[in-house]
Amino acid sequence: MEFKKLGYLTHKDLEDLDIIPPSERLKKGPVVIVECPEEIPCDVCIYACPYGAISKESIYSVPRVDWDKCNGCGVCVPQCPGLAMFVIDLSKSGASYVTLPYEFLPEPVKGDVVVLLGRDGRELGLGKVVKAWRYLNTWSITVEVPREVAMDVRAIWIQRK
Repeated sequence: MEFKKLGYLTHKDLEDLDIIPPSERLKKGPVVIVECPEEIPCDVCIYACPYGAISKESIYSVPRVDWDKCNGCGVCVPQCPGLAMFVIDLSKSGASYVTLPYEFLPEPVKGDVVVLLGRDGRELGLGKVVKAWRYLNTWSITVEVPREVAMDVRAIWIQRK
């Protein structure tokens, strides 16, 4: 696993861990991707999902998603203490959407144009906030992104003055 050496997940890591939803599922609508590769004692995601789509064999296991049960509602995104939940929607023609957790200032506002960041912190282009809601101290932000970077966007940078 490259992430143990690099400090961030790569596409190969995601494939090796079987985290990426099948392409047929990605075409159907929004779906969660749980990028939680370490076997740590946490199970918040299981209880956060109102549809029972996330499970773990034990408290130390890596979370698994039942792609047929997940409707991409995003309720789990702000509840994950590791900020490892993301909702991807590739079902619309011409636009793709990523819902991600956000715990920085300034607070997001619908319509903000933001810098899209990858898992490794590199800038991937610009996106637009289309929805923002807060759960306790964590924001869930849905950003319209170019399709070619949708599977890589994992953070944003709001450059408002």
